[in-house]
Amino acid sequence: MSFNNKTVLITGGAKGIGGACSRIFYRENANVVILDTDPLGQQLAVELGERALFILCDVSKESAVKKAMEEAHQTFGGLDVLVNNAGIQRYSTVTETSEEEWDLVMNVNLKSAFLCAKHAIPLMQKQGQGVVVNVSSVQAFISQQTVAPYVTSKTALLGLTRSIAVDYGPQIRCVAVCPGTIDTPMLRSAFELSSDPEAVYQECVDMHLVKRIGTPEEVAELILFLSGKNGGFFTGQAVRIDGGLGITIAGSKKE
Repeated sequence: MSFNNKTVLITGGAKGIGGACSRIFYRENANVVILDTDPLGQQLAVELGERALFILCDVSKESAVKKAMEEAHQTFGGLDVLVNNAGIQRYSTVTETSEEEWDLVMNVNLKSAFLCAKHAIPLMQKQGQGVVVNVSSVQAFISQQTVAPYVTSKTALLGLTRSIAVDYGPQIRCVAVCPGTIDTPMLRSAFELSSDPEAVYQECVDMHLVKRIGTPEEVAELILFLSGKNGGFFTGQAVRIDGGLGITIAGSKKE
């Protein structure tokens, strides 16, 4: 698969799934635009090479998103793929969540995807085609306890995905990718909140039928496929990459 002369913009592109996307699209000869609030994005862009551009950007702010899209367009002359990957996790129930915390999660996980799509799609329409990939979560379908803001934001991304696909097809395709437990810095930070991180890690492993957690590279390879010609019949759908998480019934047992 080759993305020669294609430009791919990745939010939260400095590390984790976003960082893996940056590396894999660059490997496939794309121009890669990394949007992140983490300065590690600059190091990654330098490491990748001349076809990579880092823009320090708070993607929950429309003025910042608009400016970043303009810079990306001016630098590479187009925009072919938008990967809405920026996301954060907070642990609380509805009654425990403050208004400020709720707004923060919604702004980073959901509003940013809306804003980036709003300003990326017109650039794609000018060249006649484009792809938007929204990184949701398996928790758009199933849920653990005490993650009310996160689950709500990731579920809402499925509605945004359908709306973009319906409103802008056939020129623009839009798909959602829904990972299970993936070995990212965000996940490792969550483990450290426990008094026994290794036990929590093993619980995560055991929840998946493949008996391991996923890698950022596995998710990035799926995003690469869905963004390319071979994934051209996918639109408006949520694609799960979750190691079989959530498909068994409690109490079922192998003989």
